[in-house]
Amino acid sequence: MTTRNQAVGAYGERCALRHLIAAGLRPVARNWRCTAGEIDIIAWDGPILAFCEVKTRSTDDFGTPAEAVVRAKARRLRGLAARWLAETGTTADEVRFDVLAVRLTGGPAQVEHVKGAF
Repeated sequence: MTTRNQAVGAYGERCALRHLIAAGLRPVARNWRCTAGEIDIIAWDGPILAFCEVKTRSTDDFGTPAEAVVRAKARRLRGLAARWLAETGTTADEVRFDVLAVRLTGGPAQVEHVKGAF
């Protein structure tokens, strides 16, 4: 990944985090990593624990940000969520997998929050 792509991704994650907080979610972890991968944001939405994948794009040339979360990525995120829950001892009555699609079009970032995306 290039330095520019890393910077765009980091900016998108900050925008997504601000969006979640403004929507009333309570973040508990950010960029949680293990040998199997990374979870961008984990946040409580009331009693629901949301595992959030953030995808940022400046163009739709290669599809929309949300389209970048393919089946294999969703499967990997489910496994990562199970690992995080086991390692932290966190329990939740309900978990949800969200995608935050961030578009950078030259003006303010546009954030689309897809709850229960997969």
